Amino acid sequence: MPRGNYKPNVVVETGGLTEEEWLDYRRGGIGGSDVSIIYGVSHFRCNRDLYYDKLGIKPLRESEDNNWLQKEMGHVLEDLVAKVFAKKTGLKVYEVKKMFSHPLYPFMRADVDRFVTDDDGRTGILECKTTNYQNKDAWADGKYPYQYELQIRHYMAVMNLDFAYIACLWGNSENDFAYRKVERDYDFEDEIIEAEQYFWEEFIEKKIEPEFSGKPDLVLQCLKQHLDEADASLGVKVLPAAFGTDVEKYLRLKEQKSKLEADKKVIEDEMKRLSIPIIEEMGAFCESELSLPGKQVYISYKPRKSVRMLAKALEKLAIHHRDIYDEYVSETESRTLNIKEMIKT
Repeated sequence: MPRGNYKPNVVVETGGLTEEEWLDYRRGGIGGSDVSIIYGVSHFRCNRDLYYDKLGIKPLRESEDNNWLQKEMGHVLEDLVAKVFAKKTGLKVYEVKKMFSHPLYPFMRADVDRFVTDDDGRTGILECKTTNYQNKDAWADGKYPYQYELQIRHYMAVMNLDFAYIACLWGNSENDFAYRKVERDYDFEDEIIEAEQYFWEEFIEKKIEPEFSGKPDLVLQCLKQHLDEADASLGVKVLPAAFGTDVEKYLRLKEQKSKLEADKKVIEDEMKRLSIPIIEEMGAFCESELSLPGKQVYISYKPRKSVRMLAKALEKLAIHHRDIYDEYVSETESRTLNIKEMIKT
């Protein structure tokens, strides 16, 4: 694998491209975000999706893109993430609107979010990410998502640069932000190049569909998009004997799942039975405590209010005044019992 002094080639100036033109150039090689798909760890696409995309094979039917808003937000907020990073680090951040390729592996392409210059005058990469608040733990204690590491290591290989930053914003405060520096690792890089080269040469160039890999939900979604329309007139298909092992395992898992669901129902009923005297004792209280050997237990039974609107209530309320709200709205209240251990001091 390459070491030493090499420079990436420029595939195209991206500043004046339309989105469709940019996608066409992207299909001409493997980009940074494609690496996680090849490794089977992408949250968005499986390897067969990538194969179809690179060869321009359209699905027979489109599925709803539930991630479109997340992708759009990432694009819209990219500049903001770069600004927050520059403010927090003091590093020079700039954009180069070009798509690059590796001089020895031209199928490896890079369209980098931003470049940075450190205090020693060295050039590195900045990858800008956004996520929601529920995913912030992926950045705790110096961590960062594995799929992003694959992406920036691909970029470092293409650009022949020795370090990169990943920055992520998950809220509307500077405190809802993290960045991680990643140094180049040639051994890991060699592994990535080998995986990309195999995918490109064995599947894309030879136009051979790869065996499915990736998250099962993504694989099933891909299948639904590309399978032929159902035809009830075809009768019954006899499966080859080779499917026997998988079918037997599926049936065992199905039986096991049914048993677990039955056990779950028994456990839930027992928990409900045990909660009855506790709820009765609490009465109107919403919180209580109980001391047990070596631990303290906190119990809550707090009300949750919900509002149900009658049919066409919204339409009527748009016409009438607020004083008739009660005529069209019924309010209910529910309470949920929650028991948890507390650290005893």
